[in-house]
Amino acid sequence: MSLRFVLDPELTPELRAEIVDLWTDVSNAGGAVGFVPPVTAADVRATADPTFAGIADGADRLLVGYAGDRLAALLIFSDNRFPLKAHWCVLKRVMVHPDTQGSGYGSALMAEAARLGREFGHEALHVTLRDGLGLDKFYGRLGYREIGRLPGALRLAADDDRDEILMWLDLTPVD
Repeated sequence: MSLRFVLDPELTPELRAEIVDLWTDVSNAGGAVGFVPPVTAADVRATADPTFAGIADGADRLLVGYAGDRLAALLIFSDNRFPLKAHWCVLKRVMVHPDTQGSGYGSALMAEAARLGREFGHEALHVTLRDGLGLDKFYGRLGYREIGRLPGALRLAADDDRDEILMWLDLTPVD
């Protein structure tokens, strides 16, 4: 089953709850979306609410992917809110439901993000990753290149610091 994408869906209470549930499931499966398991929906909601506000005010844009009627993937185009950076965008909270891993949904989500990024007039997309999960290899296969690392920037536990990897996808057309 392929994903059906919706850009800027109405943030109804039902969709907000679905997003919190997805975010919680991804986090508890070890996904690098801002938390270390175990987390509850209430933990996630505390971060999700300001995220929803950024979307609702129009600065950020939400892309969701449905498998049938089920929310299976999402990401946020996060506006830099700085005119000197208006030509590129940060992708945040990139996630697919854990039980869909290996289905190609992640690649499809990122391909749609690149297509939309070009449509929005962005010259590049930027993502940050938690080291140690192989995400750099996944993004590398999609054309992203590593542009830097912040050593030990992410403290998952007292004895577990991880690098934050900065990756970049050039969206400018190749002649």
